Amino acid sequence: MKPLKNIGVIGAGTMGAALAQKFAQEGFVVTLADREMQFIDKGIAGIKNTLQEGINRKLFTEEQMDYFVNNIHGTSELADLKICDIVVEAIFEDFDVKSDLYKQLAGILKPEAVLATNTSSFSVTELAKSAPNPANFVGLHYFFHAAKNRLVEIIPGEQTSQETIDKCHQFAFLSGKDPITCKDRNGFVVNRFFVPWLNESVRLYEQGIAGPGEIDAVCEKVFKIGMGPFALMNATGVPIAYHAQKTLELFGDLYTVSERLKKQALETGEPWQIDKADPAAISAEVFEKIRVRMLGVVFLVCAQILAEQICSAVALNRGARIGLRWSRGPVELMQASGKKEVNDLIMHIAGLYQTPIPQTIGQEHWSMDYVTLKTSGATAVLSIEKPEDMNALNEQVVKQLDEKFSIAETDPVIKTIFLTGAGKAFVAGADIRFFVNNIRKHSIEKIVEFTTYGQSVFEKIDNSSKHVIALVNGLALGGGLELALCADKIIAVENAAVAFPETGIGIYPGLGGTQRPQKRVGKALTKYLVGTGQMLTAKKAVEIGLFDGIVTRSEAFEILAGELDLIPEESSVRPDGWDEIERYFELNSFTKIIGNKSDPATKDNKILSRIPGKLASKAPVALKIAEQLIDDAAGCHTELEKLETVFSTEDALLGLTSIGRRVEFSGK
Repeated sequence: MKPLKNIGVIGAGTMGAALAQKFAQEGFVVTLADREMQFIDKGIAGIKNTLQEGINRKLFTEEQMDYFVNNIHGTSELADLKICDIVVEAIFEDFDVKSDLYKQLAGILKPEAVLATNTSSFSVTELAKSAPNPANFVGLHYFFHAAKNRLVEIIPGEQTSQETIDKCHQFAFLSGKDPITCKDRNGFVVNRFFVPWLNESVRLYEQGIAGPGEIDAVCEKVFKIGMGPFALMNATGVPIAYHAQKTLELFGDLYTVSERLKKQALETGEPWQIDKADPAAISAEVFEKIRVRMLGVVFLVCAQILAEQICSAVALNRGARIGLRWSRGPVELMQASGKKEVNDLIMHIAGLYQTPIPQTIGQEHWSMDYVTLKTSGATAVLSIEKPEDMNALNEQVVKQLDEKFSIAETDPVIKTIFLTGAGKAFVAGADIRFFVNNIRKHSIEKIVEFTTYGQSVFEKIDNSSKHVIALVNGLALGGGLELALCADKIIAVENAAVAFPETGIGIYPGLGGTQRPQKRVGKALTKYLVGTGQMLTAKKAVEIGLFDGIVTRSEAFEILAGELDLIPEESSVRPDGWDEIERYFELNSFTKIIGNKSDPATKDNKILSRIPGKLASKAPVALKIAEQLIDDAAGCHTELEKLETVFSTEDALLGLTSIGRRVEFSGK
């Protein structure tokens, strides 16, 4: 597959400008087109304002901002799009205007160029009839704010080629987006259930059951979200909710636009008046009516989506988690509610709107694959795909990892197995919620069982007869770094970062983190990594020999697609400084360093000046156990012996519930 470099965006409004910004940030050369340069100027001014906010938050520098902006070239001439590999149309929602635009692009776009529409309401198949090449036409539906929200729905039309779909997945990977693929049906995935959810909230208000503030309060509690439906409509614009709902009315009475929503959008034009309410002050009867209606609508529509096979259960759930930032997606909510409760809620809504009940209610329809296995010839690619949780390891993910790896391991055709992740993380450690919940339930034995099983899976990977390559596509923390270290070779993308943060959150590495790094970097640098929790860039990881090489994101995609065989070999010569750190930890224990009693020969070295403070900020019990495990070097299984001890400490609960905040550990 040819590399993608030049990207076109048509429409410099809110969405188009945000897309141009995102693509430019990811290193693409962007041609931003609109009818007049005044619209381009306004769009770029908005981009600069957004980027300045990022600078104020120390997300990037002035130099980076200049680089991003310089990657964007504005034009009022469609002919300037002739260099583009992919063109994304992001103009206003008017079918005839879009169709006319596509006709104008005939003879301008390269024959192999992909033309994508960001439509949220029109049929991709119908729009494709006006496209220069329907096989190269596709829907790429992005979500607000497109420079920050990682979700994109990939919607093939009836004539969209597989090559075009593959290019879209490549583009999503390279542009830092998390894709879900769905059929070309009104509303696609997210809007299909989200917009009726908004509409139902207005119906509750219209029927006098509760006010906007009360409805928002109940929804925020039930769905565990930061903003209720009325606040969300105010943020995005009430007319947008109205017009989106109108496009869904063909699905039946359940989808008919509320009269109150129509009036608010077309007559008053005002945002909703929301009187903030305390959910505890809402009567149990009213609370239950809101809960039943709002959950019921989501469950019924999502059951319809699954019945119509618009997308998979995991894609449906991911759409809500990433696109809407729900803490739990609809499939997770259905799993937690159970078949009977879900069935009762759906029956209630179906009765209200005379809607058939889908036959997709039950765990067999709600199963989600978070680990995928793809094979091509003698190569298997095993990918952890739960980007909504940074691919964090939990019982379900580890079990699927075990099952999928075993399939590849026992396949006599497979010679090489790649391990990688989806999204911006390889694996960002274990699921902290699992640890916290079991500590609070006094069920630490479950943590021990999970870790024991995890170690057995990692050992299987470590001892595999196949050639295992970890392609670290992003953040690898704790268990993620431990997983990578099971591989025979570790390759990272340029922007990957790795660390063992455990001692800073009250625990120690339990999946081989005190043992396997020693084989690559030795005992002293393992102490440095585990004790300080220092984050390393991919470059630094290669410098010390922890990783074997670095590739660009484009090269990583080609490697996983089987289009690039070259795996880089990097120099193992360590730059100045690393030998001094190694010597420091060879001469001094954690206790001596923290007590400022380290060896005089290294005590005053500037490179090492921060280490005592870093070690002193860690959990003492975890630090002591980790050092002993590293010193003993008796095998990964020894990490299991002190798990109950460390997870029983006050420091463990404090650290695990204070991620991202500075805390002082007591050593208890």
